[in-house]
Amino acid sequence: MNLPSPPPPTADDLLVLHALRCVGHSAVARLAAATGLDEAAVESALIDLGVDGLVTRSAGPWPAWGLTEAGRAADARRITGELEAAGARPAVHAAYERFMVLNPELLDLCTAWQLRTVDGAAAVNDHADPDYDARVLDRFAGLHGRAEAVLADLAAALPRFGRYRTRLSFALDRARAGDPGYVADDLASYHTVWAELHEDFLATLGIPR
Repeated sequence: MNLPSPPPPTADDLLVLHALRCVGHSAVARLAAATGLDEAAVESALIDLGVDGLVTRSAGPWPAWGLTEAGRAADARRITGELEAAGARPAVHAAYERFMVLNPELLDLCTAWQLRTVDGAAAVNDHADPDYDARVLDRFAGLHGRAEAVLADLAAALPRFGRYRTRLSFALDRARAGDPGYVADDLASYHTVWAELHEDFLATLGIPR
C-alpha cells in the first residue's frame, strides 16, 4: 500500500528553517524575533520540521533547536531555487559587496563601544561617560544610514531580507534610547543582527566561510 506523501512545507516552516541556518542553535524566542512570527507559530513550524527530520531539539536546562544535515541541505536547495527563480543573484551579490565595504566599520564601532582609551591605555567602556557613548552612537547612525540604502535594494530583490532592515533600525533606536545592550551584547543587538545578515548573504550566495 502506498503511503500518502507528506504535505509540502509551509511558508512559516521555510522561514524558520532558514532562520536556524543563519542564527545557529536557538531557542524559540530568538527565532520569533528573527522571523517576525509569534512564538506559537515558530513552535508549530519546528514540530513539523522535526517530524521531517530537518531540525532537532537539544535537551538540557536551556533547550535549543538546530538544523540536521538534512535540514541544512534542504535549506540550501530552497534558497538557491528562490534566488534563481527571482533572477536576483546579481542584485544580491552587488548588495553583498557593498555590505562588505561597511563591515569593517561596523566591527570598529563595536570595538569603540566596548573599549575606550583611558590614560593612554585601552579599558572596558563602563558607559559612565554619556558624551563618549553619544559620539559612538552618532557614528553608528551614520553607518546605518548608508546600510539602509543597501538593505532597501536587497529587500527589493528578495523581500525576505526586509526583516533585517526592521531589526537593525529597532536595535539602533533602543540603543539611542538608553539601552546599551542593543549595540553589541543582546541577542537582538545591532551587532548580532548584522552577523545574522552576513551569514544569510553567505548562505544565499553559496559562499563558504
